[in-house]
Amino acid sequence: RFTKKSIHLMAHDALKKAEDLVNQLIEFKENYASNFGSKNKNDDIEKRLKDVLLELDQLQLMIDNKAKFFCLRGKALNVLPYFDSRAVESLSKAVKLDPTLIEAWNELGESYWKDKKIEEAQNCFQGAINKKKNKVSLRNLSMVQRQLGNDFNSRVSHVKESVSTAKEAVALDLTDGRSWFVLGNAYLSLFFYAGQCPKVLKQSLAAYAKAESDIREVNNADLYYNKAVVLKFQELYEEALKCYKKSSLLAPSWNDPKENIDDLHNRLKTTVEMIENKGYHKSKKLNLFTSQLKDSDFGIYSNCFYKNSSNQVVAIKKVLISDLNLFQNNDVAVCGKVIAIIPVKDGVPFSFIMMDAAFACIAVSVFNLAVEKGLIVGDTVAISNPFVQDHNVTTETQIFSYKSIRVETPLVMMINKRKVGPERLAFSVLTVANESE
Repeated sequence: RFTKKSIHLMAHDALKKAEDLVNQLIEFKENYASNFGSKNKNDDIEKRLKDVLLELDQLQLMIDNKAKFFCLRGKALNVLPYFDSRAVESLSKAVKLDPTLIEAWNELGESYWKDKKIEEAQNCFQGAINKKKNKVSLRNLSMVQRQLGNDFNSRVSHVKESVSTAKEAVALDLTDGRSWFVLGNAYLSLFFYAGQCPKVLKQSLAAYAKAESDIREVNNADLYYNKAVVLKFQELYEEALKCYKKSSLLAPSWNDPKENIDDLHNRLKTTVEMIENKGYHKSKKLNLFTSQLKDSDFGIYSNCFYKNSSNQVVAIKKVLISDLNLFQNNDVAVCGKVIAIIPVKDGVPFSFIMMDAAFACIAVSVFNLAVEKGLIVGDTVAISNPFVQDHNVTTETQIFSYKSIRVETPLVMMINKRKVGPERLAFSVLTVANESE
C-alpha cells in the first residue's frame, strides 16, 4: 500500500529520471563528433531517440506534472535537425497545460522554425520573452528576425533588430557560446545588408571568437563555417580554408564546406595564374592596352589637387603599381587596364586583374559594386588611396603568393575616365546554408 508521500516521491523520481534521459540524449548529440566522428551522427541519434521515447512512455503514468512530461518529450523529439510533427504535438500540449513553461515555448518555437513557419516561431519566442526575459528565447528570436521583411528597407531594419536582440541574449550570460555565435551571425548579416562595412566583419569575428571559447561550441560545424565566411571576406584566405576544413570534419555529410574549399582554392589558383601570365593575352594585345593608357584616364585624379572625403583640397600623385607600399597609400592614385575578371561565388567581392603602363599586374577586390554594373576586360580603372595587401596562402598542395588592392567602396574609383556614382553600388544579400539556422 502506497502513502501520499511515497506516491509523490515516486512521481518526483520518475520526473527526475525523464529529465536525465533527455539531458543525456542531448549530451550524446552535442559530444557525438568528439567521441565518434560525424559520419553516422543522425542515424545513431535517431536510434538513441527511439530508446529514450520508449522509456519516457513507460514513465508517463508515474509523472504528475504532465506539462513538464510533454515538454521533455517534445525536447527529445527536437534533438534531430529536421522537423518532427510529434514534437509540435507534445509541446503544444505542454504549453496548453502550463502557459508559463518557458522551456516548452522555446522548444515549440524551434519546431516551427524547422518547419519554416516563421511567424509561429516568432510568436513563441516573443511570448516566452514577455513572460520572462531569457537568453534562449532572445537568441532564437534574433534568428527569426533576420528572416522578416518584405522589401530591402524592412529587411535592413529587422537585421538591425536581430543584432540588438542577440546582444540582449549575450548580456544575460557572457559565458554562453551559443548566444555569441548567434550574435556573430547577426553581425554577418548586417555586413551584407548595411554596406559591407569592414568594422561589422570585425565585430562578427570577435563574437565567433567568444563562441569558440565555450567548450560547448567546439563541435559546432556552423560556427567554423560562418567564421570561414567572415575570414574569406576579410581576404584572410589561409585562415578561411582552415575553418572550412574544420567545419567539414565536424559535418562530413554537409557539402557546403567542401564546395567552398574547392571554390576558394580555384579562385586563388586563377588569380595567381592571371597575374603571372598577364591574363593570357598575347604581346600585341598587352602593348595595345598600355598604349591606350593616358594621364586623362586618372579622371579627377589627373589634376594635381582634388577634394578628399573630408572635403579638403589635397595634392595627389599619380603612381605605378611598383610604387605602392603595403597597406594604405594616401594621396596617390594608380591607373591601369582590366585584363582579366576573376570569377567569385556570389559576386562579392568583384575581382579583377589590373595592369599598369609598365606592364605590372595586381589583383583588385571591390566591395559594394553591383555585379551587373561591374567591369569588363579592356576597361580603364583609376583608384585613389589604394590599400595594398600581401597574400601568402599555404594549402596542403600549393602556395599562393600575390598582392592585391582592396577597395571598400567603388566611389573612390574612376572607370573609363568617369567617377563611379551611387548607381553602381549594391548591397548584396547573404545566403548561408547553415545546418542549425
